[in-house]
Amino acid sequence: MIRHLLSALLLAAAPATIAAQTAPAPAPVEVRQVGSARLENVPEIPVDVRAAVQRYQNFRSAQFQDWLADGSMLITTRFGSTAQVHRVAAPGAARQQLTFYQEPVANAETIPGRNAYVVTRDTGGDEWFQLYVRGLDGSSAALTEAGTRNQFTTFSRDGSLMAWSRAVRGSADYAVFVADPADPASARMLWQGTGAVGPASISADGRTILVSRGISNRENLLMLLDVASASVRPLDIPGGPARYESPRFIRNGAAILAISNNGSDVRRLVEIDVASAALRAISPELPWDIEAYDLSDDGRILAYVVNEDGFSRVVVQDFVTRRALPQPELPRGVLTALDFSPDGSKLAIGLSTARSAGDVWTHDVAGGELTRWTMSELGDLDPARLVEPELIRFTSFDGLSVPALVYRPAGAAPDARLPVIIDIHGGPEAQSRPGWNPGAQYFANVLGAAVILPNVRGSDGYGTRYLNLDNAERREDAVKDIGALLDWISTQPGLDAGRVAVYGQSYGGYMSLAVMTHYSDRLVGGVNRYGISDFISFLRNTEAYRRDNRRAEYGDERDPAMRAVFERIAPLANVRRITRPMLIMQGANDPRVPQSESDQIVRELRANGVDTSYVLFADEGHGFLKKANNDLRREVETVFLRRLFDRD
Repeated sequence: MIRHLLSALLLAAAPATIAAQTAPAPAPVEVRQVGSARLENVPEIPVDVRAAVQRYQNFRSAQFQDWLADGSMLITTRFGSTAQVHRVAAPGAARQQLTFYQEPVANAETIPGRNAYVVTRDTGGDEWFQLYVRGLDGSSAALTEAGTRNQFTTFSRDGSLMAWSRAVRGSADYAVFVADPADPASARMLWQGTGAVGPASISADGRTILVSRGISNRENLLMLLDVASASVRPLDIPGGPARYESPRFIRNGAAILAISNNGSDVRRLVEIDVASAALRAISPELPWDIEAYDLSDDGRILAYVVNEDGFSRVVVQDFVTRRALPQPELPRGVLTALDFSPDGSKLAIGLSTARSAGDVWTHDVAGGELTRWTMSELGDLDPARLVEPELIRFTSFDGLSVPALVYRPAGAAPDARLPVIIDIHGGPEAQSRPGWNPGAQYFANVLGAAVILPNVRGSDGYGTRYLNLDNAERREDAVKDIGALLDWISTQPGLDAGRVAVYGQSYGGYMSLAVMTHYSDRLVGGVNRYGISDFISFLRNTEAYRRDNRRAEYGDERDPAMRAVFERIAPLANVRRITRPMLIMQGANDPRVPQSESDQIVRELRANGVDTSYVLFADEGHGFLKKANNDLRREVETVFLRRLFDRD
């Protein structure tokens, strides 16, 4: 034991001594300020790059939020710098702007039976969301207090009771608050929960609130909260740990409708009996996940969406008889919203495609007519010049079939050998899908690159088993998937295996760093936007309200065996293996992956003499939501990647 300990101490001390003797002196850092952004080692942006970025960044999308009582709808769209709430009175009608905040609106939800709605927004991307009751006349009243995080709003059928969850700084526990939204002063804490609890639905009589407690992104529990007594009864649903997404009361509170993987590898629509907790499947057996659903207020018409290898398919049926109704004939794309009108006659459908940024249609339930309500602009882009991604699959190190989307430049010469950008999604419980992707379109058509978006193991959309393949100590198996993708690229005559860059944000940022530590010799460089550089420091510094959720996915750093895995696989611990240029980007207000994760990897990369650029936005969080900031980050990425691809 003593001999092993002494050896470990000598090994720990050795790298520092070697570094002192051999590490190159860090190059001076060139710093300049552009708006809210601090740019380090970033050259001036050429005029042609700015013009190209604007062509791809001036699009606008329409995101359906909710129906109003008069049959008009609320959407969010960007006019200026940020997404704000607008009212659309009829198909093709002008968008009437209702909110004018400097910060983007996260979502808006109508108060049933009233010409009013609740807006959710934060400040500078900090995700400490506040709730505001707003009228169509522009009146506004705050429901919540600064310094708290408020989310998961739900309403009683008559709109007299609203419930939401609230967290405070430094605590992992949420409380359930209630109020009459017509009287913000009535807001009060009904029940202090443990962990990530949030209300999901209020029974028809207003006496019971359905509460979900998130254990991880793979498991949650359902509970019944009595409004009068503030007592909670858990639902002990047979079948073991499972996900229950979008749970809501049906049948006057006697049952619950939800999307769940209980008893199945894929997620199905299920009905849960409240009295017995018995569960039965509602949707047919399918090889794909149900991703969303809605039920008309009278309980007669059901609509649900199937995620078929990334594409969304909407199904409409009579919920009572299970009889199929006229089906909406939509463009192939990705669903962004699904919501019946208050009278149940129309179904609002939000959809984005490879050639449209996102719009809202309505489907007439009885007649089957599809009506487009919004016509969002693509700026200067010609939809005919935009490319449809190709769905491919490659085989990983252990025989696993891994799907990926490939964007190739429009009109690329048959004999061209294209540079490649591997763009890895965040999550990891997420999925790259064939909807609107201005970044992939831009990199393909402006940089002339093939953009590959792999859904490595751990991605959503391919069943529970696939989702769990990267958990805890198997984390680097997902990195090996990218190694297999590099092998696949080397076999493709139209791709240049000597000019491949890796790119990712959030968990994809971690993947970018990890891939660089394993395959620097096969890459020209990498881009990491707010990625994890060390799981131990990340779990220590991420906000308390999400720490346990992330431990359930990545592993618990307090467990010695798992801590040893983190110490072995952390990009920060393997930073000496990164030998190619890196671009790091970060929001200073990020509550998920804090600035310290980027600061420490930048520091170590530079100490090792790696060409490292760094961009820090003072007014952004986990993602860059203000248009000027998003434009600048695309400009910086362009200059960085173009320089990598132009190198001999």
